[in-house]
Amino acid sequence: MEEMLREYLPILVFLAIAIGLGIVLILAAVLIAVRNPDPEKVSAYECGFNAFDDARMKFDVRFYLVAILFIIFDLEIAFLFPWAVAFKDVSMLGFWSMMVFLGVLTIGFAYEWKKGALEWE
Repeated sequence: MEEMLREYLPILVFLAIAIGLGIVLILAAVLIAVRNPDPEKVSAYECGFNAFDDARMKFDVRFYLVAILFIIFDLEIAFLFPWAVAFKDVSMLGFWSMMVFLGVLTIGFAYEWKKGALEWE
């Protein structure tokens, strides 16, 4: 039990420091921050101009498509970085499975490009 506590002690100290620092910074912001709201500062902000239409209006599909493309390529990087870091320890199966993964993503990207999904008019 004592040995296990000794192993986890640095983690507990790190967590205590992180939580303490977070609380100190939040309290400092609450106590020191200047509170001087004016009508412009507390007004509704929406892309630099006042809202002029219903918030429930339909959005263009291209917004969703750009968001989905961002998520796809973000996930690609999330899978690619750990693989690249451990590249020297990766077996041939790991190498070729990543090549298949990248190939599928490349084909998908080429399809999106050919269909004009990346064009904004």
